[in-house]
Amino acid sequence: MAALRRIARERGGWWHAYICPAHGVELEHGDLLAGVFPEGGARCAHGCRVDSEAVRGAWLVLSHQAWARRLRVLAHRGERAEAVERLVEYTGLYAELAAGRHGEAQTWMLRGRLFHQALTDAIWAVNVGHAVLTLAEKEASDLAAVLPLLETLEEAALEAREVLISRGQLASNYTAWLNAAGVAAGRAAAAVREEAWAGAGRWLEGEHGLYAHLRAAVADDGWEWEGSTYYHGFVLRAALLALRSTAPSALPADVVGVLAGMTDVLAAVATPGGVLPALHDGPYRRNALGLEWLELIALAQQSVPSDALALVADRVRAELGDADDALDRELGGWFAGPPLLRRAAPAPVTVFPSTGYAVLRAAGVHALVDFGPHGGSHGHRDKLALYLYGDTTAWQPDPGQVPYAHPEFRDLYTSTAAHPAFRVDGAEQAECAGALTAADAVSVTAEVTEAYEGVRAVRRVAVGPCYLVDLLTVEVTGRESPRVTAQLRPGTALDVQVQAAGPVRTTWYGEQTLHGWHTQSAGVPVRPLTLPGPGPADDPQRTRTRVDFTAEAAHTVFASVYQAASAGPAVSDVRLDGGELTVELADGSTARFRTEG
Repeated sequence: MAALRRIARERGGWWHAYICPAHGVELEHGDLLAGVFPEGGARCAHGCRVDSEAVRGAWLVLSHQAWARRLRVLAHRGERAEAVERLVEYTGLYAELAAGRHGEAQTWMLRGRLFHQALTDAIWAVNVGHAVLTLAEKEASDLAAVLPLLETLEEAALEAREVLISRGQLASNYTAWLNAAGVAAGRAAAAVREEAWAGAGRWLEGEHGLYAHLRAAVADDGWEWEGSTYYHGFVLRAALLALRSTAPSALPADVVGVLAGMTDVLAAVATPGGVLPALHDGPYRRNALGLEWLELIALAQQSVPSDALALVADRVRAELGDADDALDRELGGWFAGPPLLRRAAPAPVTVFPSTGYAVLRAAGVHALVDFGPHGGSHGHRDKLALYLYGDTTAWQPDPGQVPYAHPEFRDLYTSTAAHPAFRVDGAEQAECAGALTAADAVSVTAEVTEAYEGVRAVRRVAVGPCYLVDLLTVEVTGRESPRVTAQLRPGTALDVQVQAAGPVRTTWYGEQTLHGWHTQSAGVPVRPLTLPGPGPADDPQRTRTRVDFTAEAAHTVFASVYQAASAGPAVSDVRLDGGELTVELADGSTARFRTEG
């Protein structure tokens, strides 16, 4: 017997509160279309049952958003009767609940009507608007009762956008979704009235419209200003959803460049096997996010096709297992006209100078160096972090972030200690920016001087013939016996072996295997301390072996060589002499690398 499906009658809260207070994992969703909070409390993967007002409100967010998505799918599949019935039901509910702002929202939020956040209202409104538009494109006579909902959604989006603009926040990711909501609701209302849509000047082309937002929010190197993979995709998805029925060739030339650049960013940071690193502040792995990536890629492939993003989509589908295979068909023909352009495969070294990332590809090792600005409220204290991936293995990933309502775990994953960066005297890095000092076809060098007072750190990462070289130099002034630590933060199982002579050896496991050799300046003793620590943020209870290489010295060079097990000839020796690292291979060949280029 099929489960009863109903729309919940209560206002939604803040989805980030849907987290276990004991274990820091997102709670299981249950049947979101049932409209009833799970009996006995929401389940945690570690056995808890959680029931609180905040968790119930968070579940209602997920439920209403699931219903909005279902409405869009019903409209696409031609299941008109149920789609119209539910849209009429939501029209009455929204009128009932949205008479005023959400009184229980946190004070920092731009408050919504159906949900705590206006942002959440806007995301919901986009799916509702597109459901109505899909129905109205075939027949509009039975949709007149939905007009009050569409008109109120557009009005709410405009009002919220004006609040943001008054605060000088045109670049906010809220703005992207408020504009998308205005477009979706306005287009749908015009289609129901069987009129031409006249809102482009307000929502797309105007002073505060989508195009102006993209110009303000996206850096010259293609990244959304926060430098977060999640929020970058978040904004790009809103933009592409807003451009339904728009011919890519009709867009302003500079907006075309922004959309192409944003797509290029994702293609460049993705591994050859389709793993998207969770840089700077987003879920490490989440099924709902996986569906969002599939939606984004289906849209992007119609405007800026990318072989790299096709691999990401394949990888996400493999992880989800039961992803909706109708998604591509549902979004097929979303845009009018042929794609903008096809982009070439990323180069061996890609540098994003404004946002402060560099990507290096070395014979099975995919590396990212983080040296840029802090990233605002979504930044982490992780300057000069080095992230390491195989084709499909996250050997040393950015660990991501838990849902924000858990302050302790959120602080943990924001911290310097959680990242493969460096620390001085065990302290947190300051919120600061580094700088790119050199880059060429095979290497990048970046420095940071404001993470700690009196400390200059330089990281040079270079592509060798069949391996990756990492050289981290830390200079300290004004401190007596400073403790300088270079950190390894695996996302996989790791073995560490101290040798009687020569480098410390590491072996990193997963679908691919990585070998590491680690040494330091001559005459500087280093303690290679291994200790258990939390793994990536999708489950803070999963333990991984962390390694801290700590020296008490005013000047230390930490040198590492990484080689994928599939690459060869094998590394046979690694030596650091002064400012030069020598790497020897089993075939007798030798290469040398300067610590600062």
